[in-house]
Amino acid sequence: MDQFTIEFYENINGNLPVEHFILSLDIKMKAKLLGILKILQEKGNQLREAYTKYLGDGIFEIRIKVGTDISRVLYFFYYGRIIILINGFIKKTRKTPVKEISLAKSGKWII
Repeated sequence: MDQFTIEFYENINGNLPVEHFILSLDIKMKAKLLGILKILQEKGNQLREAYTKYLGDGIFEIRIKVGTDISRVLYFFYYGRIIILINGFIKKTRKTPVKEISLAKSGKWII
């Protein structure tokens, strides 16, 4: 079966927020995230919890935990087999912040 293509969202300033986020992570968190991205590339919309969670309105989150540190990367499925990584952040609250979900939704409609 064909793999999915993972692409980074590029904002109007030409920045790649998720790429910048990934580069800012410590080595263990980065390694775990890259491993999950590889699985996402292979399984696409068949990937389920504990790796990913559907948040609504077509937005999903990749869930990464190393020790007590928790990170999230928000993404959505684009035409065909394309996955757009739109936002990444360090999670500090129990629920995914509404601000982060809103940011992902607004970027989704720009594309």
